Amino acid sequence: MARVFSGFVALLPQHRLSRVVHALARWRWRPWKNLLIRLFTRVYDVDLGEAAASEPNAYVSFNAFFTRPLAPGARSIDIGERRIISPVDGVISQYGAVSDGRLIQAKRQDYSVEDLLGGDPQLAEAFRHGHCATLYLSPRDYHRVHMPIAGSLQRMLHIPGRLFGVSPPLVRHVSRLFARNERVVTLFDTATGPVAMVLVGAIGVGSIETPWAGEVTPPRGRRIRSWDYRPHPLALEAGSEMGRFNLGSSVILLFADSNLQWSPELSADKPLRMGEALAEIGAVDASGAIPDEGDHLGE
Repeated sequence: MARVFSGFVALLPQHRLSRVVHALARWRWRPWKNLLIRLFTRVYDVDLGEAAASEPNAYVSFNAFFTRPLAPGARSIDIGERRIISPVDGVISQYGAVSDGRLIQAKRQDYSVEDLLGGDPQLAEAFRHGHCATLYLSPRDYHRVHMPIAGSLQRMLHIPGRLFGVSPPLVRHVSRLFARNERVVTLFDTATGPVAMVLVGAIGVGSIETPWAGEVTPPRGRRIRSWDYRPHPLALEAGSEMGRFNLGSSVILLFADSNLQWSPELSADKPLRMGEALAEIGAVDASGAIPDEGDHLGE
């Protein structure tokens, strides 16, 4: 059934459907948005008690509800000098070492760091023998993304592509899904060396945005777009917001540090809350500077 469903999703007009969802999620007609919020809250058992606004009618649109901020103190952030924290509420689907530039997507499914980062071998080289983690955000989760470690933004890329869903059954059956879907790549310089955070789009994900650039997707066109912040790097503290999904998806973390130590409490399919300990910094490798990159065609 999962294979049949993945084939069906491949045939859908993914971008057209996502544009419709984008518009409907922002429709401010009160009867519509209030009904949608209440139905969604009931179906997915959303806990509004930890949101800054706990009353569904307080949100101007479904999208405002979906990207709702947390109430002050709703998360305890486990910040330490050598600690890396979870950037999201979600489930850790894969984590571990990068094997000669290859990442595990699911059992018998892998893909390359180079493909994930838009086909640039220079960008991929820093992470060839590093570590990675994939975190899946379900519809009921909090959908803002935070910094796992303090860092300065060096570059950002928008890589156009498909919009397959990223639920576990599709991840198991769609080859190279994360390297084929539309995504926003952010590259940071940190105390543990280069870190990449990849925000992966999915069907129904009308847009991905960051605090410094606003809404990055959905643009028209098939070319990779690149922003260079190295002349004036943007410093972000651990736990500060760095992006949000307007409807849910996945975040992939790449660490250049080959000596990074994962938290002993981690396990596949373990639920995580933003701010929980994810890993500890190993020995810092000063190599792997983020290089220049030209435009490439997206898939």
